[in-house]
This record gives sequence, C-alpha cells and structure tokens, in this order.
Amino acid sequence: MISHLHITNYALIRDIEFAPVAGFNIITGETGAGKSIILGAISLLRGTRADMRAISNPDSKSVVEAVFTIAPATRALIEPLLADADIDNNGDEIILRRELLPSGRSRAFINDTPVNLATLGAVADRLVDIHSQHKNLLIADPQFQLKVIDSIAGNASLLESYHNIYAQYRHALKEFADMRQSIDNTRADADYIKYQLDELRTLNPVAGEDDELNERREALADSVDIATAVSDAGQCLAWSDTNAIDMLDRAIEALQTASSDEISALAARLEVVKGEAEAVASALESMAGSVGDAPEQIAQIDSRLGRLNTLMARHKVKSAAELADIAQALSERLAALDDAETILGDLESKARRLKKQALEAATVLSQRRRDTATALAERITEDARPLGLPNLVVNIDVAVGKLNPDGIDTVDFRFAFNKNQEPQSIGATASGGEISRVMLTLKSILADSVNLPTIIFDEIDTGVSGDIAARMGAMMRRLSRSMQVLAITHLPAVAACGEHHFKVFKRDGDDATGTYITTLGTEERRHELAAMLGGRPDDPAALAAADSLLNNHE
Repeated sequence: MISHLHITNYALIRDIEFAPVAGFNIITGETGAGKSIILGAISLLRGTRADMRAISNPDSKSVVEAVFTIAPATRALIEPLLADADIDNNGDEIILRRELLPSGRSRAFINDTPVNLATLGAVADRLVDIHSQHKNLLIADPQFQLKVIDSIAGNASLLESYHNIYAQYRHALKEFADMRQSIDNTRADADYIKYQLDELRTLNPVAGEDDELNERREALADSVDIATAVSDAGQCLAWSDTNAIDMLDRAIEALQTASSDEISALAARLEVVKGEAEAVASALESMAGSVGDAPEQIAQIDSRLGRLNTLMARHKVKSAAELADIAQALSERLAALDDAETILGDLESKARRLKKQALEAATVLSQRRRDTATALAERITEDARPLGLPNLVVNIDVAVGKLNPDGIDTVDFRFAFNKNQEPQSIGATASGGEISRVMLTLKSILADSVNLPTIIFDEIDTGVSGDIAARMGAMMRRLSRSMQVLAITHLPAVAACGEHHFKVFKRDGDDATGTYITTLGTEERRHELAAMLGGRPDDPAALAAADSLLNNHE
C-alpha cells in the first residue's frame, strides 16, 4: 500500500506530503482544488508521459516520490522485476520516484536506482491501480472482458503456455510460406540462377583471397620499382651496345699506346674502375634475375582482382567471402528444387503439429473461460443488484472462433437493466451511472483474484446519488478489507463510508495560489460533510445530516 507520497513543484503543488493508511481513504475537495493534479502526479509513477509544462517553477525540478509498504505476496511478484533491473531489494518497502527536469528530460528511480520508464511502469502496475472515470468505458472492450475472465479463472500459467505454442505455430507458418515463396522464385529464375552459379564456380572465389591478393600486389609493386632501377643501371654499365664498361676498355687501350709513366699510371687507375664496374654489373645481373617476373605476377593478380571486383559489383557485395556465400546460397536454392516437395511437406507437417497443440491448449483455456463466465455472470448479478439494479440480468457469451494470440474465444458481456429487456452489449444499453456500478462490482470481484495492494477510484460514483451512492461506498469499504482503497468523491454518502478522510484545497500565497492536502479529524470531517450536503459547514441541519451519515456507517 502507499504509506507516503511526496510531491514538489508540480502544477499548483509546491510541496505536499500525503500519508494514506490501510483501509478506506476518502479524498474530497472543491472542483478545481487540485485532486486531479495529485492523481496526475501518481500517474507519473506508472510511467505515463510527462507534460513538462506542469513544472511550476522552471528553475527547479519537479519530484513525485511514493513509498509503498508491501506484503510477502506482492514482494514475490515484484522481486523478479527488481532482480532483472539489478535493483536493491528493501524488504517490505519499495520507493518509486519520478523527476521532471527543467531541461525537459525525465528520470525514474526505484529504491534510488535509475531505471527506464518501462521498468518503473511494470513495477507500479503491481502496486497500484488508478481507476479514473474514462476507464468505465473499458467494460465494453472485448479485450478487457477477456482479461477479466482470465484473471478470475487464474489462467496465467495456461495463457503463458498457450502463447509459447502459438508463437511457435506462427513461426512455423512463416517458415513454410517463406520456403514456398523461395522455391517458386527459384523455379521461375532457375536458368538465370544456374548462369550465376556457373559464373561463380568458374571463378571459384575463396574467402579472404581478395585481401591476400592486394597485399601481394603491394609487395610486388616495390619489386617492380627495384627491377626498373636495376635494368636502367645495367643498361648503362654493360647491357647496351654503348655501355660504360666498353667505353672504359677503349679508354684503357688508347692510353696503353703511349709510353709514359704518367699515362701508364692513369691506365692502371682505369683498370681498377673497370673492375669495380664489372662487379657492380654482375650484382645487377643477379638482382635482375630475382625480380624479373614481378610485372607478370602483378598482371596476373590484376586480372584475378578485376574478375573478382566485376562479380562483387554485379552481386552488390564487398568481399570474396560474400561471393563464396552467394555461390553456396545459389547452390542450396537449386538443390532445394530437387527436394522441394520433401522440404515443404516437412515444414507443413511441423506447422500442422503445432497448430494441433495450440488448438488443444486453446480448448482447455476456452472450457475454463466458459465455466468462469457462467459463475462470473451470477456473481455480478448478485453483487450489483443491491446497488440499485434490481432487474439486472447478466449474460457472458464466450464464442469459439479461429486461433488468435489469445486463444479461440471472443467474449461479450451482455446486460439487461430493465424488466422484459433482452441482454445487450453494455455500450448499447447502460447509462453512465449503471456502468459505474457494474464496473465497481467487477473491481470488487477482481480484488479476490488479483493480488493488488492499492486501488484509487477517481469519482467512480459519477451518475449516482442517495442510497445507491451509500451502497457503492459500502462496497468500496468492504473492498478495503483486502487492499488499500483511495476514493476521490463529491458525494457525501460515499465520503461518510470512509475510515480516513483527506481534504484537498487551494490557498493563496504571497505570489501564487497553491494546492494543499490535510487530514480531517472527527469534527473537521463533520463540517466537510455538512458542506458537501449543500449547507454551510456550521449549519445545524447540515451537521445533523452529516452525523446521521457517519452514524449509519459506524
């Protein structure tokens, strides 16, 4: 249950603290006093979208924080969510907080651990239910009606099992459909696929070869530079018709014809130069032999890379590995044609088997739903008739149809509120007040099967008055024996049923009007009820009527 609520800087609220207690809590106040603001703040803890315009002071953040005291049964439902989000477990207490920042961002926390809004909402959904006026319309929603039946029937584990089987069945259907489409496409394009496959098999791409070829080409490019330098130098020294060594020979011969010690010395020096040139030429010849085939190798590599790149561009991929994968896929597609009937037959058998399992699970669900529907219709009739519906007749129709994500059933709650009236869908036959009474009855019945610590009713008594309002208040009070109930109401007959009474009011400050909440003591409560009855808070007749209402419920 909510043991403490603290709201700051939200709409008209500057800073309020609210401490509802176990049992039946009544919240009253004039229209526009701020009751809906408090409710909106609590809704933020359930992960609803935040309106940043609600921050009253744009220089400060808005904070909504609630402390929940939880019983062991509720803790068992929440602990898996806390564990998944790596949130500290505080035992019998859990703290939810939502912060709206001036920057426009929103933050959420559970036990001071930052969480996303989905996690905050999932935890809050197990702690508090807010039933606002528009939720009365849910009773006409077939999905809501089905959820009510399943909740009361205790179908959670059966539904989980069915959802698992149904998901497998839908996946098997998709596998079958996709394979059939693929085989049909392959048959239509068989010739072209064979052409593509032959082209790829001829090239025979190997994963990673494009990277290896590029690396080899870079290395060989360096060799080509070396080969060019060796060739040019060799041509100059010895390999051309007119080369340096031949010129040195001619120079030496010319000098040797002269008889002079000085000339002989020069000839000897040229002999040394010639010997060194011949040694260099020999070394260049050896190097030329080792790098001489680099251009041919580069040409071969370029040819291979060109063919790879052409096919990569054609198939819109970026690597030889992807080309190899395409070749494998094309081969499998062609092979599938040979085994098409077998493959499709196996997939169809799998889908049929899973459909049968899903139908069996759905049939078990359906029987439980029909049994529950009969009992629920009787229970609604019995519990709602005292709320001024003496002629109420309830039929809950569970019709069997095709497999769907929720089973094979569609549910229709049908009501007759008057004598000699055929039961009809509630949206076509009920007034707002009648819908409110039926919805309250449903909530009270659901409380027996749903382990929810707190429920907040926002003017669920709209459209009723007098004795009927008192009866609705009494029903909410009975409901509060198994959970914490907070009821926002404008009806004194409902307010008198509460065990704890809080009043929301506005008060002008020096610079702004603010919303506040206070706990009413016995005497203050008498005066509040007197005012709600239409008299002045100190009017003796109104006070006497208030005392009468309070004494009735005492």
